[in-house]
Amino acid sequence: MGIAENVKKVKGNIEDAAIRAGVDPDSILLVAATKMNSADRVREAIAAGIKICGENRVQELLQKDAMGAYENAEKHFIGHLQRNKVKNIVGLCELIQSVGSVELLELISKRAELIGIVQDILIEVNIGYEEAKSGFLPEKLDEVVCLASGLKGIHIQGLMTIPPQCADPKQSVYYFDSMYKLFVDIGAKKYDNVSMKIMSMGMSGDYVEAIGAGANMVRVGTAIFGERHY
Repeated sequence: MGIAENVKKVKGNIEDAAIRAGVDPDSILLVAATKMNSADRVREAIAAGIKICGENRVQELLQKDAMGAYENAEKHFIGHLQRNKVKNIVGLCELIQSVGSVELLELISKRAELIGIVQDILIEVNIGYEEAKSGFLPEKLDEVVCLASGLKGIHIQGLMTIPPQCADPKQSVYYFDSMYKLFVDIGAKKYDNVSMKIMSMGMSGDYVEAIGAGANMVRVGTAIFGERHY
């Protein structure tokens, strides 16, 4: 199938999963993970109804943005953000989804204040305690959100996670459930400068399970664009 057919299929799956979960399908935000796809393929996805594009690499985002690839869609940064690239992303992306260190929180806030904006972000959580992954450990989350709530250049819109890779998508549900509990707990504490609106989790292989566990934003690449060729 082509990109348009894939977008339609993914949206149908999201609608079905939302109905089963008892939530409004329109409340689920679909982010097309556009890494390693050309500007033309990104435009094709947007024409098919994609409203948010997520990029993993700063240079790729800058190149495609200069080509007008994201016209009529939001840009989110969903990959690992290096410190020296913060200046390129703050103010360019509507949402930075992958803020997983205190240093990044402070750098993003400082840059945003410098250019006179407030940058929306998500706090990345290392829900599987994986050494190779960035993100805050669950038990540190209260402390981190408390610190971040005092930074004037950022606004926390929610949480994001990428759980450990599981052979069966149903095995991811344990991690999704754990994340949703954190999301609810943080939201109940009413920190200043924090709006727990977005729970971003689930990708091509497990977005249906993520929605069932409470995700209201999913990041889908392969199921829309096909396998990437590295």
